[in-house]
Parts: sequence; structure tokens; C-alpha cells
Amino acid sequence: MMIEDEYEVFIRKVHAKSGLDLSNYKRPQMERRIRTLMRSYGVQDLLSYFALLDRDAEKYRKFLDHLTINVSEFLRNPGQWDVLRNQILPTLLRENSQLKVWSAGCSTGEEPYSLALTMMDMRLDLRHKVLASDIDPEVLRKAQIAQYTGKSLANVPPTLVNRYFNKQEGDVYQVKDEVKQNIRFQQHNLLKDPFENTFDLILCRNVVIYFTEETKSLLYRRFHQALRKGGILFTGSTEQIFQAKEIGFTTSATFFYQKM
Repeated sequence: MMIEDEYEVFIRKVHAKSGLDLSNYKRPQMERRIRTLMRSYGVQDLLSYFALLDRDAEKYRKFLDHLTINVSEFLRNPGQWDVLRNQILPTLLRENSQLKVWSAGCSTGEEPYSLALTMMDMRLDLRHKVLASDIDPEVLRKAQIAQYTGKSLANVPPTLVNRYFNKQEGDVYQVKDEVKQNIRFQQHNLLKDPFENTFDLILCRNVVIYFTEETKSLLYRRFHQALRKGGILFTGSTEQIFQAKEIGFTTSATFFYQKM
């Protein structure tokens, strides 16, 4: 009988505890991240580290934060948002005046708020609220509070900052309620939970970078099924879909994939 190695036992225990299946992530990168954090506590092996996580809620919280890599900013890669605003959204609007959109793996909320304020600035119909989902309830809580530093707003034109944010004490900016009311936040596991469908636009950017190729392919196929015909998937700068045609996508612009 084959004996599981230490890492396999560890990720099986993590899956049972959290629902997060680390077997879907590239092992070398993920194991390196986990062992670096483990050693910062002076722990020598993964099973002892899991025992520590199991009894210490704060260290467990830090472990999940470390793995899910919640780094974001408003209008990340501004050139791509210009393409979205000037090319993609007008194309989609020719088919449907009330767009159904989803920010998948939304982290602390910068992306769905970027999408909402872009659509509001274009005076689009936001009757269908922007769906914003993430596996991590803590980052969703932060997203719903919607307070951000000036640094995270560096790409936002000053006119939009003034229109859609309230300046607080220090370097804190609060998203206005008129923007917040256009977002629907939801906890969601992209690899396990069912998807809604007939989306016009799905954003999944800088989320799948550590996934295995097999997991990426599965996820892109699920996004394809969730889009209406002609709908667009907007990916991150390091996430080119090499098997796009095989899945049923055509390239609408760089990092934008249209369902054929």
C-alpha cells in the first residue's frame, strides 16, 4: 500500500477543516509558501503545524490569509480597464442593455467596486447588481465595509474619487453607499459550488495563477458554461488561456475571451 507523504496528509486535513482543496494548486509554489509560514513559528514538520492551526484560531486565520493572497487595487492594470470601458462594454450593450456581471474571486472588493463605478460613470443600467464572490469570509467582510487607502486608489481619476468616495481621517477613503448598493457579495468556492448562468461579463483576474493546469482548464470551462453566447471572460495579465478555442472562446482583445 502506498503511504501518503507529509504534504498530502496535511492538505487532506486542511481540506477537511476549511473546505479549501490545496490539491488544485501547483504543489511546489504552495508547499513553499506553507513551509515558510510554518517555520516562522519554529515548527519543524507539517503535521505539527496543522495541530497548531487546529488549536489556534488566530494562526489559522493568518494561514488562510497567506494562502489566498488577497492583494488588489482599484482599476488594476488601467490599460485593460480602458479596453473594457471603450470596447468590451459597448459591444456587450448592443446585445443587452441590462448587463449581468460577476467578479469571481473578488478579494477585498476593489475589483467589483471598480466595475460598478465604471458602469455608473457610463450611466449604465445596474438593475442586475454586480455579483462579487470569494471563498474567504474575512475578505468579504472587509469588502462590505469598503474602506481603502489612498494608495489603492492611485489608478482612479480624481474626478471619480471625488464622485464615488468619501475622504475619512488619515489616508482612508470610504466607498459611497450609492456604489455599494450596486454590489451583491456572496461567499463562493469556485471549484465546488454551482455557478449562476447567462452572464454577459465575468471577471476572474489574478485568481488562478497558482492553480494546476487541469484545475484552470476545468474552471475556464465552467466560466464558459456560465456565460451567455457572446459573453466575455476578462482574465488577469498572467492568465492567458492557451486552449481558448478548444473550450469555445475566441479572443475579443488581449485578456478578453468571448464565448462563441
